[in-house]
Amino acid sequence: MALSNNIIGAINFVAMLLSIPIIGAGIWLATEPDNSCVKILQWPVIILGVLILLVALAGFIGGFWRIPWLLISYLIAMLVLIILLACLVVLVYMVTIRGSGHPAPSRAYLEYRLDDFSGWLRRRVRSSYKWDRIRSCLSSSSMCGELNQSYRMAQDFFNAHITPLQSGCCKPPTECGYTFVNPTYWISPINTAADMDCLQWSNEQTQLCYSCDSCKAGLLANLRTEWRRANIILIITLVALICVYLIGCCAFRNAKTEDLFRKYKQGYT
Repeated sequence: MALSNNIIGAINFVAMLLSIPIIGAGIWLATEPDNSCVKILQWPVIILGVLILLVALAGFIGGFWRIPWLLISYLIAMLVLIILLACLVVLVYMVTIRGSGHPAPSRAYLEYRLDDFSGWLRRRVRSSYKWDRIRSCLSSSSMCGELNQSYRMAQDFFNAHITPLQSGCCKPPTECGYTFVNPTYWISPINTAADMDCLQWSNEQTQLCYSCDSCKAGLLANLRTEWRRANIILIITLVALICVYLIGCCAFRNAKTEDLFRKYKQGYT
């Protein structure tokens, strides 16, 4: 029984370690400028990671100090958390399937359309109440100002691989036909009717294209890339947690069997 309990405790120590990548993925998302403005995924990931850490700690204590009720509570709670983590992994995968960029003529960067993304993601940015807060957060960042420092000539900018967020928020859509002055200052549109975003563009550095659908699409494209990277970590951790949980279940069952067999022998003698 003692050996099995020690094994259970060691297994739960591994589960505690597995919570670290989950918490780390959430913290990484929280430090990204776009995610810090939207705040959708990072807190569920961090909270889930912390809960897994606490539950695994309870299992660790229950294993080494031989507390059966704590081990049973651990098995139930960890199963619930594994199911929640699996649901989160599936949700992130489903909402990030769509959203690839479109090439623009004579441009190295891609441009993005809001309708290319999943309805669930679009609803996060479509309401004016939500977007006003996000837009204020984005406009206070230095992402557009950095373009002016990096690219002086038009051809250098057109050949640049800028982020989706910069492509959508810091310049007008290519189809509008604006003339390049610098990355955040464009004049003389050829076709303002090409897209509603053509009318939304402003050379005012606090406005730019932050009110454009292209900016919303660029934000979602950035989120999509970061979420998919975080989801890889979550998937790997989920598989490892499932393996650890199954091993823990087997060890707990063996411990109970040993205990029953020991009591049977004591009663027989």
